[in-house]
Amino acid sequence: MRLNRRSFLTGLAAGGAAAGLGEAIGAAPARADGLDRAPKPRLPNAVGLLYDSTLCVGCKACVAGCKAANNMPPDISPDQRVWNEGTWDTPKGLSAKTLNVIRVYRDGDMEKKDREDNGFAFIKRQCLHCVDPSCVSCCPVSAMIKDPVTGIVRNDPSRCIGCRYCVFACPFEVPKFDLDSPFGRIHKCELCRHRLAEGKLPGCVEACPTGATLFGRVEDLHEEAKRRIDLAPGDTYVYPRGDISGKYGPSTPPHEKIVAAPYRKEIYGEAVLGGTQALYLSAVSFDKLGLPYGNVPDHAYASETEGVQHFIYQGMIAPAAVLTGLILVARRNFDQHHPPEEFKAAEAEAEAARLKAAAEADRKKAAGANRDGETGGRDG
Repeated sequence: MRLNRRSFLTGLAAGGAAAGLGEAIGAAPARADGLDRAPKPRLPNAVGLLYDSTLCVGCKACVAGCKAANNMPPDISPDQRVWNEGTWDTPKGLSAKTLNVIRVYRDGDMEKKDREDNGFAFIKRQCLHCVDPSCVSCCPVSAMIKDPVTGIVRNDPSRCIGCRYCVFACPFEVPKFDLDSPFGRIHKCELCRHRLAEGKLPGCVEACPTGATLFGRVEDLHEEAKRRIDLAPGDTYVYPRGDISGKYGPSTPPHEKIVAAPYRKEIYGEAVLGGTQALYLSAVSFDKLGLPYGNVPDHAYASETEGVQHFIYQGMIAPAAVLTGLILVARRNFDQHHPPEEFKAAEAEAEAARLKAAAEADRKKAAGANRDGETGGRDG
């Protein structure tokens, strides 16, 4: 099989991507503690969301609120255009046109909400704003940025080169590249940071009628989540809405509700993959809601990949060794395709050409000397 430049570079890129990013979608690998860098801590003033699946009624007001807040167009897939001519926004998942979406878990006859068997439950998907995000770690031009105060992860389109490493590195499959735009760019939830700068709530939070999506400092949201998982069915609880601290957005009265389904005794995002700033509560197992669960570690993949990269590139010894190896392989292949006899024949041809050129030069020089002699004789 012939190996040209294009296939070589394609294979090299595919191999590097598989080695560097494959762990993000497979089972949790054994850690190489000697190479891992230290995990990054959650920022003290990090802000985020608490999504309570038991409070969500699937109205998708948060989806509409997100679209309005970020000036996003309707998301209609080709197979939906038979019945949807643009009247409704009908996203199937996250995309370059949809930064926040509500999905549903279904089982059996869907008899009861928030039950795994013969039941159903809702799940909100958007960027989780990881404590130690893989998208930030893998970006070669620092276009993915984590705010040092709020912890919000954003994309800087002026830096982005469209490599889409962040798309493949994210274990939650959040960043999406706009393939329909001639210039393209990465789209993802940025927690409506432009609205926060104006003292407003994120669009999804402000639109939620039940308080299923709550905004605030992650530490405050974590304390709220711990209070909820201690509740039992039949208990009455006053659920806050909007901003748990009351700092952002309009003053929103709380929502009182009788607990109908038992909470799972865990807070998703507390530790999984190094922790996230979007926390989840549910009565249904998180893996059934489509979140990475069970076969993922409590440390960020970035802590592994960065440690290996820094070890490999320290002092540029390994790259130099690889380059030397490539040069030797190229030299060997060159010698195989061009045997010594070929060089000897080429050298002989070059020598013959040189001798012929030299003889021709001598002939012309002698002819010139003869003409000069004849001219001098006539003058005399």
